[in-house]
Amino acid sequence: MDFYNDFNKYLVESDYSLNSIGTILKNIKVFMNEAVERGLTSNLIFRSKRFKTIHENSEGIYLSVEDLSKIAKHDLSNNLRLDRVRDLFLIGCYTGLRFSDLTKLKEENFIQNGTQAKIKTEKTGQIVIIPLNTIVKTLLNKYDGVPPSAISNQKMNAYLKEIGELAEIDEEVLISLTKGGKNQSTSFKKYELITVHTARRSFATNAFLNDVPSISIMKITGHRTENAFMKYIKISQEENANKLTDHPFFK
Repeated sequence: MDFYNDFNKYLVESDYSLNSIGTILKNIKVFMNEAVERGLTSNLIFRSKRFKTIHENSEGIYLSVEDLSKIAKHDLSNNLRLDRVRDLFLIGCYTGLRFSDLTKLKEENFIQNGTQAKIKTEKTGQIVIIPLNTIVKTLLNKYDGVPPSAISNQKMNAYLKEIGELAEIDEEVLISLTKGGKNQSTSFKKYELITVHTARRSFATNAFLNDVPSISIMKITGHRTENAFMKYIKISQEENANKLTDHPFFK
């Protein structure tokens, strides 16, 4: 526990964010568990409730249906590099697949005459079946039935910000996080926050806003608990109120 307290203090003073500290501590626990399993140590203090990982809810963005429409309609015919990244990203936004699963889709993954995709997810080993909407079908036809080939996650993140700026996804977004032990708020243009993972978050949030039952969305995203799933739902208080306006309880 002396190590835990001293190391935690060091990370805070080194200006690490709260979630980065949590990830580092979680990794220490992973290696300590492995050391115990191999009989390399009998020190079990890391399993104490006091040796806890730290976490705060991230404020990642999602792209609304209107945002996605602007990105889809932006003319990138003169830029094949961005065009392919945009199309792969949009397929992710309408299927909810992780980048690792999206990039390994093959012709045999498309079933029911191309109306559904079936895949065993890499992270959890779950089999998910996803209905394909018209936008996804059109994009797949553009690439002879399979998604365009992927580039590295890092490059794709950079290209997506470029695409977002071109499509004028420039709404101001205020992000708060704890860094160096202090809560900090920073303003960003929305396109500056777009990453590969935004696709999965956008899928879950847009499906939720369009009244797709949570359990049905979870069958696609592979979330096992509603608590884990709800972390993906990024709606504002205003969006929540608008969604409830037509609910019978508020009539």
